[in-house]
Amino acid sequence: MKIKYLEDLNTLVSLSKRRGFVFQSSEIYGGLGSCWDYGPLGSLMKLNVKRAWWNAMTRRQDIVGLDASILMHPMVWKASGHVDGFSDPLVDCKECKTRFRADNTESYLKDKKCPNCGSKNLSEPRQFNLMFKTHMGPVEDSGSVVYLRPETAQGHFVNFLNCQQSSRYKVPFGIAAIGKSFRNEITPGNFIFRTREFEQMEMQFFVKPGTDAQFFEMWKEIRWGFYKKYGIKTDNLEFHPHGEGELAHYAKAAVDVHYRFPMGFSELEGIHNRGDFDLTQHMKFSGKSLEYFDEATKEKFIPYVIETAVGCDRLFLAFLCDAYREEITTSEKGEDVRVVLGLHPEIAPIKAAVLPLSKKEELAGPAEKLRAQLAEDFDVQYDEAGSIGKRYRRQDEIGTPFCCTVDFDSLNDGAVTVRHRETMQQERVNMTQLNAYVAAKLKNFSAN
Repeated sequence: MKIKYLEDLNTLVSLSKRRGFVFQSSEIYGGLGSCWDYGPLGSLMKLNVKRAWWNAMTRRQDIVGLDASILMHPMVWKASGHVDGFSDPLVDCKECKTRFRADNTESYLKDKKCPNCGSKNLSEPRQFNLMFKTHMGPVEDSGSVVYLRPETAQGHFVNFLNCQQSSRYKVPFGIAAIGKSFRNEITPGNFIFRTREFEQMEMQFFVKPGTDAQFFEMWKEIRWGFYKKYGIKTDNLEFHPHGEGELAHYAKAAVDVHYRFPMGFSELEGIHNRGDFDLTQHMKFSGKSLEYFDEATKEKFIPYVIETAVGCDRLFLAFLCDAYREEITTSEKGEDVRVVLGLHPEIAPIKAAVLPLSKKEELAGPAEKLRAQLAEDFDVQYDEAGSIGKRYRRQDEIGTPFCCTVDFDSLNDGAVTVRHRETMQQERVNMTQLNAYVAAKLKNFSAN
């Protein structure tokens, strides 16, 4: 058997639409650029991705959760530097009217040429702020301007003392949040890799100055372990440390976790030592103290922050890319291709499928009862259309770990045939024990 892994992102785009993972937003109107809708399976899987990250953070004894507002006081973004500095250099081609970023377009950086038509008749680069503006209240004037947040992190900083004092946690401790963010990207693309509306999963870990380097290394190790736990192939991961020219103005140190997408290694997650920049800035602009008082040592200090930040949509894409494989077998009848999403069961949208061997009521009735039984504990799909072989393949393609076939023997022995996605092996399991069986198999699943 030959195994072929994902080479072209378009293959995944096609599968995503066909099977209900991701659709183009407003497709019946021609779509809206770089906006995507998560379908029946995609919404389940995305929820699983968020749950995996959330549990990895908030089930620790030193991290609390936060759900901050998307709309914040405009001075938050002045203090953070986003109003004055959150921008990309934009260039216009005067021939074909294409607009593109000057800082990451190879043809422009090398030869000062348009990436679309090759013309050198270009405008000078001008800074383009990436924040979306809107207005709060009935009158649209400069005094009513607010922004759709470009990141969730600022909610952590302005709520640092609220979270610390209400939870009574001592430094070091962290604040985790999942939420929508918005960036008016000049060059979005590569499916859901870079979009204008996206969901972030960020954690800010507040530490005593002088201990920040050790916690920076600690969180690098923890986050690498997260990807291994959920089956991401380590050959597809690498750390990319930021050099002096790459560091953000607020960062003491930074490293990206890169994943090998079909378009090459690209950023999946950022781990940053932000120093005390953020809390200091908000103290300066708000006039309110954000110092932490250590009862044990009787000293006050402004905590340093270690940040881990990953885009949920980008992680969703990485899971799909990493899980996709084609198993190709050749026989006298020709070539047979089995498409499989080898997703970790905690990430897979459907945990088990119930498949009656026949549509006849004598099998469909017990099968529907079994579906209801399994649905008390798991996300389940019921499928009676087509041959059993075709139904197995449909479930393989959406990553379902277990297919449970109700056959005519089930009427006598009260058992079903459970087929495993990874091995295609089958075994008989009593229907009354099936929930416990699936739960045990899910719990004991080992990643690659």
